[in-house]
Amino acid sequence: MFELLIDKAILHAQKVFWLLAILTATSISFFSQLQIDTDPENMLAEGNSARKNHNQTKHDFNLHDALVVGVVNKHHPQGIYNAATLNAIEQITQTALTINGVVKQDVMSMSLADNIKQIQLTGEKTPTLKFEWLMPQAPSNDQIALEVKSAIQRLPLLENTLAADNNLAAAIYIPIQNKNQSYAIAEQLRSTINTLDKIHGDQWHITGLPVAEDQFGVEMFVQMAISAPLAGLTILVLLWMFFRHIPFIAAPMIVAMVTVIVTMGLLIALGFTVHIMSSMIAIFLMPIAVVDSVHVMSEFADRYQAGNNPQASAKQTIKQVVLHLFKPMLFTSLTSAVGFLSLLITPIPPVQIFGAFIGFGILLAFIVTLIFLPAYISCLSEKQLLNLQIKLQQQSKKQGLLARIIQWLSRSHSKYNKTKLLGFGVIFIFSIVGMLLIQVNDNPVRWFKSNHEIRVADAELNQHFAGTYNAYIRLSANPNNSQLNQGVLPPKFELVPSSLQTWFQQIITLNEQNDKALTKEQLIFAIDDKLFSGVDKEATTWLEQWLTQLEHETSKPFTQPDVLSYIEGLQNYLNDKQQIGKSSSIVDIVKVVNRELHSGLDVDYQLPTSSQGIAQSLLQYQSSHRPQDLWHFVTPDYQNSLIWLQLTSGDNQAMLQVIEWVETYVQQQPLPKELSLSWAGKAYLNVVWQEQMVWGMAESLISAFIIVFIMMTLLFRSITFGLLAMLPLSLTISFIYGLIGWLGKDYDMPIAVLSALTLGLSVDFAIHFLQRAREIYQQQQNIENTIQLMFAEPANAISRNAIIIALGFTPLLFAPLVPYITVGIFLASIMAISALVTLVLLPTLFMLFPNLLIQTTKVQGDTEQ
Repeated sequence: MFELLIDKAILHAQKVFWLLAILTATSISFFSQLQIDTDPENMLAEGNSARKNHNQTKHDFNLHDALVVGVVNKHHPQGIYNAATLNAIEQITQTALTINGVVKQDVMSMSLADNIKQIQLTGEKTPTLKFEWLMPQAPSNDQIALEVKSAIQRLPLLENTLAADNNLAAAIYIPIQNKNQSYAIAEQLRSTINTLDKIHGDQWHITGLPVAEDQFGVEMFVQMAISAPLAGLTILVLLWMFFRHIPFIAAPMIVAMVTVIVTMGLLIALGFTVHIMSSMIAIFLMPIAVVDSVHVMSEFADRYQAGNNPQASAKQTIKQVVLHLFKPMLFTSLTSAVGFLSLLITPIPPVQIFGAFIGFGILLAFIVTLIFLPAYISCLSEKQLLNLQIKLQQQSKKQGLLARIIQWLSRSHSKYNKTKLLGFGVIFIFSIVGMLLIQVNDNPVRWFKSNHEIRVADAELNQHFAGTYNAYIRLSANPNNSQLNQGVLPPKFELVPSSLQTWFQQIITLNEQNDKALTKEQLIFAIDDKLFSGVDKEATTWLEQWLTQLEHETSKPFTQPDVLSYIEGLQNYLNDKQQIGKSSSIVDIVKVVNRELHSGLDVDYQLPTSSQGIAQSLLQYQSSHRPQDLWHFVTPDYQNSLIWLQLTSGDNQAMLQVIEWVETYVQQQPLPKELSLSWAGKAYLNVVWQEQMVWGMAESLISAFIIVFIMMTLLFRSITFGLLAMLPLSLTISFIYGLIGWLGKDYDMPIAVLSALTLGLSVDFAIHFLQRAREIYQQQQNIENTIQLMFAEPANAISRNAIIIALGFTPLLFAPLVPYITVGIFLASIMAISALVTLVLLPTLFMLFPNLLIQTTKVQGDTEQ
């Protein structure tokens, strides 16, 4: 069947070329529909509970993603509290209010903030509460600027949020309607900033997760357009160095280009967005797609003899080579594809898409190699083929660095084998210990280099302010439709009066018979009806007590002193923690208003002792210029409240520490029984998808490992050879991840997917080595001769592939984005290590334990007879 396919490809070469050309052109036509997606929120499926709660919280509290524009002045004696800087802040604020996509009513700036203070009106005995603009117009002199400072220091919601407590920095918070507009909005703000007079020492910065993510998308798009062509150019140069014949090396380049274009075209045509992971598909596939081609070309170069009819000889040789390599190429392609397709097991949609399309691309490259290479080689002219043979003969006579290294490995294969094996054992133990040191962590801002303007802004502003990373603790009243059970009756009401026994049993029966349990409101109506019907004194007292309890449970919990006191205690506990710059809630609003309603002194900066006092403070606040700010901390029905945490770090580890602190506090100080606690905010979502990624990657790696082992056992018809094929893979994966642990490199998204590539490509080298070793041993029947011959064409092909793939990723090292650099470094390392392990470990095992090769080769021979 496969021989017939190759014959057809050679016979109808022009049709093959037209088919690939049409397929490529069709794929290119979809590129105009490309859409970039850099939102880490999409790392979670839309139905994920954490994501749904996050979005519901944003909706309930009218929250929006925001840009943070900061100004730092370390030169003026009064810091940012000088007329020139405050005028500049006002100018940027007014610019922000004119930009489409900005949620204008929620912009936070000094000129848009309320100053809450107490004033004494003429003829009035008691002071009156007054809301006035903090900075109604930009100050005309530095003295007036100091008045703004004094006002901010009395407003906890603003201090260390709008202005740093060290007086050196100020911030403007600009909420946006759509996070995908953040880069464009930031660019408009930068244009205005560039026109400002900075002679007073103002330094301006723009940061925030939305602009970091959107700017990453812009730079990622540019990176895609640069890295893939550079990788192709690098591979082309390497192939030329190996074969020195442009027409000959054009074939694998065409295979790679067709594979990349068709795969990306299919991804776009199916409506998938290009995420940070899928943006790497092109750069991943470019080197991987030439793997089979290089094996074919290497063997063709060794076998080809032009003879009297160069073209006929070329057709016959390429057919023999492809048929000879078909089985190992099939299994290496399948195992490589399985490595990536295993990512479908992960619960992270962008990783699933990445794995699926890389897997598809690998299988596509295998098919294109099978039909295109024979067609292409058969169409080379007689002159080109003769020139090729001359070039190949010249190359074989040269002793390049690669040839000298392989010869050295060949000469040393029979020496120090026990020491080598012991060395591999030590490396494995070293690697396992390192893997235990791995720390899962990620932060979108750190996707940029340390000198990038986003990183610089992030470091500078988080040094001065409470923090530019947000997390939210949501406190919710338990739903009123809770089931009627023993929990409804407190212990003191357990004894039901005798006159109510029958009625109470009817209530219980009614609750149990209904498909839906009675709600507390329905129960209140039932108690009211019973009281109205007339009962004795004992029953009346009991029912009224029960009714009071139920009415309390269905009241507005976030106007209750005990509930707000609990929130205050939690905030005080968290504010002392290093990672938390500040926490804000409805408590801060109530305490400020309460202070100004009384003495205006710090002694009255406290919560009222009654729900009426709290309600009065909240009602007064709604008379301010920004009453909508209240609904960012509590819902209008007072059934849900929010604690806004400002974190100085966006690292997952920082957020995990915060979660642990909250859990510890709640264990020691249980929540009021009517409340439940949940989390929202991007910092929290990052933790959720990172945890899912880690466990998902572990499951996918284990599953793929088992599948590949079964495939190896079937390929070689030997469990022993199946295990041998997995050795280079196992050692490479453990060493790379052990090294990550020892180096203290965070386990982030790009590193997580490297396991799939390691699994797929490390076993590629082992398959070719073991298959060829079997074939050569069947002919030689001598271990020593077999190993010597293995360090000829097979070792050359493996080494060339390793070099091409490793160096094919080196353009990533020059990327401005850290994830690409990480992938480039570790992929190059993976290829070099897996090839070295294959060429050193497997010969060592065969020399120490020759029966490994003898017995499995005998089994193969028996099954083939």
